[in-house]
Amino acid sequence: MGVAYYTKDEKDRVLEVTYQSGLKVKPVYGPEDLKEIGFDYEKDLGDPGQYPYTRGIHPQGYRTRAWTTRQYTGFGTPAETNERFKLMIAHGQTGLNVAFDLPTQMGYDSDNPRVAGEVGRVGMAVDTLRDFEIAFKDIPLDKIGVGLTINAVASIMLAMFQAVAEKYGYKKEQISATPQNDILKEIIGRGMWIFPVRPSIRLIGDTIEYSMNELPRCNPVSICGYHIRESGATPAQEIGFAIQIANAYIDNVLERGYHIDDFVRRFSFNFNVFGNLWEQVAKFRAGRKLWAKNVKEKYGAENPKSMFLRGLFGGGGYGLTKKEPENNIVRGAFYALAAALSGAQTIALCSYDEAYTIPTPHSALLSLRTLQIVMEEVGLRDTVDPLAGSYFIETLTKQMEEKIVEEMERIEKMGGMAEAVEQGFVQKLVAQQAYQFEKDLQTGKLKKVGVNLYADESKKEEDVELHEYDPSVIDQQIERLKEVKRERNDKDVSNALKDLKKAAEEGKNVMPYLVTAVKAYATVQEMTDVFREVFGEFNEPRII
Repeated sequence: MGVAYYTKDEKDRVLEVTYQSGLKVKPVYGPEDLKEIGFDYEKDLGDPGQYPYTRGIHPQGYRTRAWTTRQYTGFGTPAETNERFKLMIAHGQTGLNVAFDLPTQMGYDSDNPRVAGEVGRVGMAVDTLRDFEIAFKDIPLDKIGVGLTINAVASIMLAMFQAVAEKYGYKKEQISATPQNDILKEIIGRGMWIFPVRPSIRLIGDTIEYSMNELPRCNPVSICGYHIRESGATPAQEIGFAIQIANAYIDNVLERGYHIDDFVRRFSFNFNVFGNLWEQVAKFRAGRKLWAKNVKEKYGAENPKSMFLRGLFGGGGYGLTKKEPENNIVRGAFYALAAALSGAQTIALCSYDEAYTIPTPHSALLSLRTLQIVMEEVGLRDTVDPLAGSYFIETLTKQMEEKIVEEMERIEKMGGMAEAVEQGFVQKLVAQQAYQFEKDLQTGKLKKVGVNLYADESKKEEDVELHEYDPSVIDQQIERLKEVKRERNDKDVSNALKDLKKAAEEGKNVMPYLVTAVKAYATVQEMTDVFREVFGEFNEPRII
């Protein structure tokens, strides 16, 4: 996907630049531009670590602590995933980000006939606690934060993470996990949903409430503008829609009788970095400011930490290309630069081969090294928010803020994000834009080097190294599942599932019941089927 529309005025040959968010860029900026937008230092910018946090949430920025490096990892069997975890940690990675296969994401066990061929293909296969025991063996869970990239059954995976940590001798208060757990973005951008919108939000509320009381170091939800952006949203929509999604989850927890300061400081965000560097920087600075204002002014937060937008800013795979894939190494470096200039707390950089395959150990390590070079050699830790005060950046940030507010107001008028998603409004909008972006890419209106610009037409499309799928993974996984079922106490499983069903029916928080079921070695599908029976399944509205 292109990043900006560049055209030339034939009269004076001046390049015309319009960003995807609809912002038109002038050739030159000066003091008059700040005056025109009514720029006020205290109101619009402020010092680092001070409201409205445009310049970052920490006074000293990266001078006291660099960003966490967290690469997306997980494929095949839990044993293979464990090996990759250890490889990346040995080379300096400071956090893990776990990928799950599609059957696990959809709440099916590996022996279900309908998932044949997908077990372990795009992530780690998980059926029972036994799989987590293998995947996290010898991983220091009191020191390494773990992202769990799963949504519809995130409550099950969080329960499983607690159970495996306790099995290995860690107290639940010690562990740090971040389940993605953002079902609204799944419905908008990915399709890995199971239950209807309202029960799905209720399950997210359960994880937030449970983490508040039992897992103090866990971030129970990671609101993902990332996937919405990859699906066709503009950068302004990415931020605006993400804030409105977060508000839907906040409202659910507030209805339980809590105060905003009780829980929202553990919210995290997952945003996309690809495209025009300046648009990305302005997007994040404006987004940080608007999140702080949203939490303070809309919900009455008083604790400054409640107003922090804590984010994983990740290099967007949609910005990569299969053609001339080595160009993606350069793109990735600029994604890392944009994320660091934007004040990310965590950066997960896509690997250069991620446009067409699961990253190889070589490409994953190269992405990690890119982040480390930016961190240690380039000077991104020298001063806080080095672009602050730029006539261009400050003007662009203010204009981006206005665009984001427009998108938020559009959702607000529909009754909020849950209503907009149930109606299919956001899905339709994003799908239409994705179609137009792809059309512009094919016509060359959106420029992509090596694809529709400076492409070497004499070269045939390169052979690329693909991740080789091992069909034996299915046999190994199913055999382990059978072994667990033979060894477990069926009465304990049956009782745990009955209690889980009753809790779901009565509106109780299901998390304690999930932990019990997980420890009894109930399978992912057995627990998910309980929810399917109680909640039903989501029927997507027609969007075309």
